[in-house]
Amino acid sequence: MDLELLVYALDLVSTFAFALVGARVAANKGLDYGGILLIAAIASISGGTLRNIFMGQRPPWIQHPWLFFPIIAAVIITIAIGKKQEVGRFALSLDTLGLGVATVSSAQFAITHDAPFLAALVLAIVGSVTGGLFRDILCQVQPVLLHRETVGTSALAGGLVYLLLTQLEVDEAATAIIAGLTVVLVREISIKLNWNLPKVVSR
Repeated sequence: MDLELLVYALDLVSTFAFALVGARVAANKGLDYGGILLIAAIASISGGTLRNIFMGQRPPWIQHPWLFFPIIAAVIITIAIGKKQEVGRFALSLDTLGLGVATVSSAQFAITHDAPFLAALVLAIVGSVTGGLFRDILCQVQPVLLHRETVGTSALAGGLVYLLLTQLEVDEAATAIIAGLTVVLVREISIKLNWNLPKVVSR
């Protein structure tokens, strides 16, 4: 399997997923069409942009302008729906899918560019959580990454699984699927059981 081709395909899927959730959050905050487009773009491509810059590469949307198409599609869908609604279970599941795909995509990108193990793990996390963090900050909502649903932990688990299986020379497709499912399972379980990382408490 061509790893670079798989990275591009995964980037396309995660771009749409993150853009749709970002556009929905922006619409709920009452932003105009331009604001919705901006948040959708930032939510979906900022993680890959940072990932590539850290590796001395051009951002993916410069190399592959077609990544803007899923962003535009997500904005059109959001505007067509029109009315405000909470980011429900479907959108949350879509965000989880994007998180899993982006984690695998970023880990694969790091591996294909000869990043060492720890650096590749960091890039897997950066590439998957940055967009959601920027989205929440710009929309003035408490970032999900910093207080609930173990978003970062899910990305860490998936990235670690991917890199370990790669070192064991497991089939590339199987490695990507197992790592992606790890991200999805960890986050879904954390949502269902209301798991969070420990927090500082008053004494």
